[in-house]
Amino acid sequence: MSGPSLRQLHAHHAIHQGGLSGAVAKTEEVEELLALQEVEVARQAADHLIEYWETRILSHADAEEDGFYQEMTGKKPHLSDAVVRLKRDHELLRIIVQDVKSTLAEDGLTSEVLHQFHALLVVNAIHSRDEERLLFGE
Repeated sequence: MSGPSLRQLHAHHAIHQGGLSGAVAKTEEVEELLALQEVEVARQAADHLIEYWETRILSHADAEEDGFYQEMTGKKPHLSDAVVRLKRDHELLRIIVQDVKSTLAEDGLTSEVLHQFHALLVVNAIHSRDEERLLFGE
């Protein structure tokens, strides 16, 4: 069974907003450091950003998949298709994070990595909006 904050729209929305605002701030930090030509510090910030995605955003996705989604479809079976789509969003986030980690390891902090960080923000924002609308009727 999932925790109460996953089952309440206002709390769930706050989790989404907090996670996204943190990711946006950390992405902007990487970009600012690059603009200042602080390449090594920017690389460290990029590593911290990846860790943030894994520990804050993807761990939330795991919690949703490990109980919340089953609970919602148990109560409302018609949400099954929506849950499949939401899980795919999570998988896309995981794939992009892995791609970023690989590119960082092989090529360093490139413009492609920055594009991928922005892709994470976009996918996450759309996912959160859709999840709240589909599962909570907002």
